[in-house]
Amino acid sequence: MSQTITRRETMRKGLTAAGLLALLPEGVLPAFAEGETLVPFTDLPANFNPSPSPERRTLDVRKIDGPYTPKDQFFTTQHYGHPVVDPATFALKITGLVERPKSFSLAELQKMKSTEMAIGFECSGNRRPLQGLAGNAKWTGLPLRTVLDLAGVKPAAREFVFFGADHQEEDVDFRGTISKVDQQFGRSLSREQALSREPMLAWALNGEPLTKSQGAPLRLMVPGWYGVANVKWLAGIHAQEDQYLGKFQARWYRTLRGETIGGETKWTETAITKMQLKSFVARVTKEGGAHKVLGVVLNDGTPIKSVEVKVDDGPWQPAKLDPATTGKYSWKLFTYTWQGATPGAHTVVSRVTDITGKVQPTADDLATKKTFLEDNSQFPRKLTIPEA
Repeated sequence: MSQTITRRETMRKGLTAAGLLALLPEGVLPAFAEGETLVPFTDLPANFNPSPSPERRTLDVRKIDGPYTPKDQFFTTQHYGHPVVDPATFALKITGLVERPKSFSLAELQKMKSTEMAIGFECSGNRRPLQGLAGNAKWTGLPLRTVLDLAGVKPAAREFVFFGADHQEEDVDFRGTISKVDQQFGRSLSREQALSREPMLAWALNGEPLTKSQGAPLRLMVPGWYGVANVKWLAGIHAQEDQYLGKFQARWYRTLRGETIGGETKWTETAITKMQLKSFVARVTKEGGAHKVLGVVLNDGTPIKSVEVKVDDGPWQPAKLDPATTGKYSWKLFTYTWQGATPGAHTVVSRVTDITGKVQPTADDLATKKTFLEDNSQFPRKLTIPEA
């Protein structure tokens, strides 16, 4: 039942979480030792096998071995397949309410002042038991507002729509009337969001050109937001006054919740935008007489106050954040050493709290949420410790 994990290099020294957490020693996420074994989760399907396909790739979170997800492991999902865009003829068009409509080649964009940012994110549909639609990488590109400033945004522009090169003909039903429409993937940001410092146009992942499955040659990155906002195969930016109501903005990516308003239950829909505060246990390993719990935190960039782990019905115990992953928009890896584990069935669960006092909810806290998107509930993992 045990699986041997190979050795990897010791983690490089990182930074503390902006003074909010105690100084952590180098290598809080330690190098794996020979003989360290994986304790299998018993809540996974019997035929569990994360998909390695670049068309629908799922990260096997049990095998995380560093702060950054390799390009051939980074999760990918999409609605209209993988368009092939030739970098040599690529052009990013900026249209609509701008003073100077623009068209930039990839080479022209790469000549501008570039930036690099560690950004971790998950698909809004990422959920138990796999949790594999998540990843973290160094992204290279330039600030979105650089090209918007060159185009000269008009005062009337309130919404910026980002269109991918991926598209597909679909049947659209409007009150019983069916129309065939060539749908192009699109998402939008408000003026305030688009002209802020964070969004970037990225052309590289971990120092290498984007792969086809990661949106080559150019994609939008909106740090702290769910993956749907990071439009791949970016082809155009359109500035407009009215709210954008495309399929993947107004209909597919919404969360339905029941709220008590005036003593009555009212059903409300909210847009999928910033990531909800979340943590989960990725794996448990055994080395010598101790067990090590490794987990992941994903959030919108709000600084983290604490991460805790609980075994069975015991008390919450503090976990340690890996200092190599404490960047504002990076995912955060954490470890907890479980001493004195007894043979038999156990549950291990984590929870995270940010500096605003927000605590990761339980599944019961989200009982009135009727859609599967934005599942950030605490996730007790089940496992069995074998007899020595």
